[in-house]
Amino acid sequence: MAERFRPPFLVIAAGGTGGHMFPAQALAEIMLRRGWRVRLSTDARGARYTGGFPHSTEIEQVSSATFARGGLLSKVVVPFRVAGGVLSTMLQFRRDRPDVVVGFGGYPSIPALGAAWMLKLPRMIHEQNGVLGRVNEIFAPKVDGVACGTWPTALPEGVEGIHTGNPVRRAVQERAGAGYIVPGDYPMSLLVIGGSQGARILSDIVPPAIAALPMEILRNLRVSHQARDEDGARVATFYAEQGIDAEVRPFFNDIPNRMSEAQLVISRSGASSVADISVIGRPSILIPYAVAAGDHQTVNAQGLVDAGAAIRIPESRLSVESMTDAIEAILSNPEGAAQMSRAALSVSKPMAAEELAALVEHLAGSEPTIPGSEEDQQA
Repeated sequence: MAERFRPPFLVIAAGGTGGHMFPAQALAEIMLRRGWRVRLSTDARGARYTGGFPHSTEIEQVSSATFARGGLLSKVVVPFRVAGGVLSTMLQFRRDRPDVVVGFGGYPSIPALGAAWMLKLPRMIHEQNGVLGRVNEIFAPKVDGVACGTWPTALPEGVEGIHTGNPVRRAVQERAGAGYIVPGDYPMSLLVIGGSQGARILSDIVPPAIAALPMEILRNLRVSHQARDEDGARVATFYAEQGIDAEVRPFFNDIPNRMSEAQLVISRSGASSVADISVIGRPSILIPYAVAAGDHQTVNAQGLVDAGAAIRIPESRLSVESMTDAIEAILSNPEGAAQMSRAALSVSKPMAAEELAALVEHLAGSEPTIPGSEEDQQA
């Protein structure tokens, strides 16, 4: 009797934020197209972001914890919860052995990476930011490869990284290099995103900054503004009182479409947002999150700023006036905005998911599919 075919098996471990989950989703999409079986290992927070994953992705919630949240008692039980998660995952991997384990950072990735290390399974991590997160910093010397989304990435001594770029979801990749309509005397779109759940400082500063724009710009402007639940009502009310055409939501499921239609994007400089902006190719105003670990959002923005694709405003210098000036500088200069769009594309890595997939296949000992090949396009 012929041996039953077993598809190669990938476990993706990622923490509960969009910054970890979106590139994880991109890898899941391409590996499933290449015939792999894929399981996502995450926690309850991460499970909120699984709606965009392909339906054939296996979703598993694991036991993990962080010292960053909760009271003293919560912190005391952290090591026990983490150890329990690693042990249960080890037992699971013995029954159902992955060919490769890939961690995207965040505390929920500890059980899968810890189990893979103890069982000596092929394993790698992907770091989205220019500064390693805490979990990736721990595992960087303990894995077979470190893929870097931002370059250069500060790595521990003796650890070498591979610059793959940050994988973007298929919906973003489908709009890579979408034609840019320069600002002018016709309807224009402005997209405001503050990370996966909005940002309070953007909700405080951006609406009045938009309201202060010259009328020749303001009369043509429609705004998509992502705001936290607790800020949404007041932001929407402000726009309505100012007569500004605006849609305010806590989360947009169609960010790639809105970004491709926008003349300008205002955003935090999380790694996934920066990757989306560069791959689609849009002028941007970036406000790094001031208390991000290692100031990694400032590092994330550097490539777009150096290329002339973005205006970066530190939180310490952010005001209604500085935001108004930055918006006006871009929307009143069609030629400059077009150049910013081209500059964003020049630093993009639209094939990042394919490069990461090739590394996964190499770790598994199989022949990687060449990105862009006829075989890959038909998958």
